[in-house]
Amino acid sequence: MDLPGPIHDFLLVFLGSVLILGGLGVVLLTNTIYSAFSLGLVLVCISLFYILSNSHFVAAAQLLIYVGAINVLILFAVMFMNSSEYDKDLNLWTVGNGITSLVCTSIFISLITTILDTSWYAIIWTTKSNQILEQDLIGNSQQIGIHLSTDFFLPFELISLILLVALIGAIAVARQ
Repeated sequence: MDLPGPIHDFLLVFLGSVLILGGLGVVLLTNTIYSAFSLGLVLVCISLFYILSNSHFVAAAQLLIYVGAINVLILFAVMFMNSSEYDKDLNLWTVGNGITSLVCTSIFISLITTILDTSWYAIIWTTKSNQILEQDLIGNSQQIGIHLSTDFFLPFELISLILLVALIGAIAVARQ
């Protein structure tokens, strides 16, 4: 999206703050329905980031797949769960919570150090990806497939592992 600099910067800051607040809502809200709605807000903000970076195909895929399918599936699963069973557990802190917070804190610290150590000025944003996205649909999807299987293979696989962990967690919660 070709916007003037101040408007683009304002939208980036606004979407970033909404994204952070939505992420905090996912983690901190005790009602699982509200957490699922906060997750939907986070996913919509991510698709708006893609629109701001002129990645319209990825934004549409984000909206269709994550917001339209996965988040709706999460909402249905949460609504069908018997919430009275989960309200009875008043354990404020368990060993699993301590291990989880330790792992999450270490991942957060490593991400912050990686972000601070990265030379962001050395990254050159070219318009080649925009030219690829403006081609016809067949060439566009072929180029996206080529990039996903070569240049972006590691992030693509990491996302699939994160989704696998979420699926295992959902099955563990459902079995209890």
